[in-house]
Amino acid sequence: MISFESQISIKKVMLLISTALFFISCESNIKEVQKINSTEINPVGEARDFTLKYTEAGKIKAVLQSPQMLDFSQADFPFNEFPKGIKLTVYDDQANASYVTSNYAISYGSTSIIELTGNVVITTHDGKKLETEQLYYDQKNEWFFTQKPYRFTDKGSVINGIGIDFSKDFKHLDTQQIKGTYNL
Repeated sequence: MISFESQISIKKVMLLISTALFFISCESNIKEVQKINSTEINPVGEARDFTLKYTEAGKIKAVLQSPQMLDFSQADFPFNEFPKGIKLTVYDDQANASYVTSNYAISYGSTSIIELTGNVVITTHDGKKLETEQLYYDQKNEWFFTQKPYRFTDKGSVINGIGIDFSKDFKHLDTQQIKGTYNL
């Protein structure tokens, strides 16, 4: 007959062996764990080499061109992605054209915010030009903003700075850290 102390020792050894086998049988593959914790979303639609014209009351207000648009409207936070950039022409009420280009863009449907990144350039019909690497546009308030370095050119004056907010017509500017000469 096995003594009580021997039975406890045997149970401890069995528990130790079981625990060791448990840990040995589990591989620590971090990529598999990351796959479990990540949710992959795929676009519900894709457009290639397209031109989209936006009209109001029979007048063209904007023309958007892009090599590719991915539609993620089924996501919890819906968006459209333009991974190969955009070229946007916007017309004012007098049919004057202004231009916006970027290497990448993403438009968030629920917030009406558009993020432009990579070689962002805005050129207005009257010669104003803004260049930066990242710019946001609030469609509801018709307001642009960035906290990144920028270069603003107007009638020979050049302002370099970090951080700027402005109305879509450049009539209201709020610059943060600026350098340069500007003629008023």
